[in-house]
Amino acid sequence: MIPNISREKIKSIFPYDAFEYFDYRLLWLSGVAATLTMSLRMIITGVWLYERTGLGSTLAYLGLVELAVRIPSNLYGGVFADRFDRKKMISITQFFSFFFIGVMAIFETIDMLEIWHVYIITGILSATSVGGHPARSALTARVVPRKILGQAVAMNTITWQIGSILTPFIFLVTSFGESLALAFWLTTAIAIISVLSPLFIRQGGTPENITNTTSVNKNLIEGFKYVMAHPILPGLYILDVGVTVVSYYRELFPIFAKQLYSRGRDVVSLMTAFNSVGAILGSLLVIYTHKVKRKGVVVLYATLMYGFLLILFGWATSLWIGLFSLIALGAADAVGMTMRQTIVQLTTPDHLRGRATAAHSLAAMSANGIGKWEVGYVSDVIGAGNTLVIGGFVSIIVVLIIWYGLSGIRKYSYVEENN
Repeated sequence: MIPNISREKIKSIFPYDAFEYFDYRLLWLSGVAATLTMSLRMIITGVWLYERTGLGSTLAYLGLVELAVRIPSNLYGGVFADRFDRKKMISITQFFSFFFIGVMAIFETIDMLEIWHVYIITGILSATSVGGHPARSALTARVVPRKILGQAVAMNTITWQIGSILTPFIFLVTSFGESLALAFWLTTAIAIISVLSPLFIRQGGTPENITNTTSVNKNLIEGFKYVMAHPILPGLYILDVGVTVVSYYRELFPIFAKQLYSRGRDVVSLMTAFNSVGAILGSLLVIYTHKVKRKGVVVLYATLMYGFLLILFGWATSLWIGLFSLIALGAADAVGMTMRQTIVQLTTPDHLRGRATAAHSLAAMSANGIGKWEVGYVSDVIGAGNTLVIGGFVSIIVVLIIWYGLSGIRKYSYVEENN
């Protein structure tokens, strides 16, 4: 006999309140497509470059290209998210992905894709995707009630990670043979979904107390002053930067697969998938933390655990130990990241949310770019395993400094409201 499980019982096991809202479902669908598009682009271009050159520094310099464009894109993307229709911003920025990945697909098909093409297009798409992120994050708080915002942010993270799990398998089945043209073409097709979905959201995309009556630069300065005076946000951003610049690993799996295990595309796909499984588990865990008052402490504990797991990953000589280390790393990273994003949105008013989110993205994405260069370059010099172990020790030191030196995060406490 099949047990009669009530709707309330199912929701107690797996909360899905956010999906009861039509606008959130559309925003979620757009996020799924955008995640698949970005993740596929990253893994395809990373493998393409590494196979073409055989140098980790090639991927390291790609990180510098991303960093160079992400800083201004983050800053002004947040300003524009607080001035213009956020739905249109998401659609327009995703259109760039659709167009330029299509260009790479054409060039790869006719065997004319060059390294400089990849660098230039990566720079353009790093700018546009990052520029649209503040609008997407700020819109999340508009399409669900405040009391389930934490769930919605966690579900967004789960969505991104599910996309990351699907990505390596999609890549694997579309990358047989020397050419990666099929993988490029499929990514182009997926991108169009992320372009169209936001346009059907019924909730208005224009920010409350819109700030487009003053200059863009004044809006930028206003957001900077708000973030700097905030009792929690600067500490969150410093924590993210301090850890990521010495430990970034997600887009460098081609290096680790070769240096740690002497393998290629198959292990790159496994690493990406296992890491994403862990991130999903971590995001699910966040959904059940709504009763935890000291949310700042959760961020610190998760980041501290991340440092220890990074050391384990670097020391592991067995592929399976490495893969399960990546599951735990993904979980710890997801808990910290999701909780940071939730704290930013809960502590910021709507008319400043785009800029506060942009500041968070600036810290995270810039650190990713520097970290990608640092880990990729140093891996060529002292080896990938040693690089990860050193990064883990430095990460632990950074967390302890923030824990005791900046009390805002440690003391932050919030209980979600019931209305």
